[in-house]
Amino acid sequence: MKKHQLGFIALICLLVVGLSACAKTSDKKAANKTTTITLALDYTPNTNHTGLYVAKAKGYFKKYGIKVRFIQPPQNGPEGLIGAGKAQFGVSYQDVMAGVITGKNKQPITAIAALVQHNTSGIMSRKADGITTPKAMTGQKYGTWGLPIEQAIIKQVVDQDGGNYNDVKLVPSNFSDEVAALKSKKIDAIWVYEGWAVQNANIQDYPVNYFAFRDINPTFDYYTPVLVGNNTYMKAHPKLTKDFVKAVAQGYEYAAKHPKASATILKQANPELERGKSSELVDASQNFLSKQYIADAKQFGYIDSKRWNAFYTWLNDNGLVKQKLTKDQGFTNKYLPVQAK
Repeated sequence: MKKHQLGFIALICLLVVGLSACAKTSDKKAANKTTTITLALDYTPNTNHTGLYVAKAKGYFKKYGIKVRFIQPPQNGPEGLIGAGKAQFGVSYQDVMAGVITGKNKQPITAIAALVQHNTSGIMSRKADGITTPKAMTGQKYGTWGLPIEQAIIKQVVDQDGGNYNDVKLVPSNFSDEVAALKSKKIDAIWVYEGWAVQNANIQDYPVNYFAFRDINPTFDYYTPVLVGNNTYMKAHPKLTKDFVKAVAQGYEYAAKHPKASATILKQANPELERGKSSELVDASQNFLSKQYIADAKQFGYIDSKRWNAFYTWLNDNGLVKQKLTKDQGFTNKYLPVQAK
């Protein structure tokens, strides 16, 4: 072989090696690239959010090159922030979403995972008053938020049970502690989440009655809370959205199996939850809620279309939305780790 041929081959080899090295460097830079997203909570940090904090603390987000910034919601909720793209993801509720995904000012948001598989809310009252069914709320003082959907649900369950909603005394509710409100006797019954308020009553050794809405009427086994995302952002970043949901799923799967350890992670991230009785309440709440994240679902986050649509059909039939909700409106399972069918 001639010298100039050998020189040409050597040059080609150098070029190949150089290009290979550049490609590896480029791949490494891409792998190290971090995308920062903002997630708007629906309320102050609590055990509904544990899986999110676990995903952050244990590096599940980081594994997918995602950095998550948690922010508190404005007084009117996080939906507007998410719809405007000021937060890419957030936490909402199916009943609240009904009012913001319809009408002229609808928000471009979609529920992409159920954070808790079933509705764990219901009515709590003093044990001594014997309010063990909706009918028994007749003539009693009920602490209301003044929301149309909320009051329509109370009317439905009370009248369905043979009571008279018109005789329920509605008292404006601005109570931050439901147990204290019952102790004060300013109200006789209040809508609560079993995983927090009922556990708080147990810790305080205060006797209460509680009945769940989903046990009274399966229509009210809607999804609360849910993980939601901005439609435009998710359409533009489908892979990142799927990776984000994978990390969230891993966080909640861990919390489902390890209530004590995950409660510790939540408290460490939010020191205000470690003070006094708050720490004990977080532990009790986590022990309850860890069993509810996945419950009987085929996988974390799965949203059953029949249950979703049953509740929205009820809202349509009762004229509780400005514009009729359509079948499967407002949710998708396509971003779950294994697409649910």
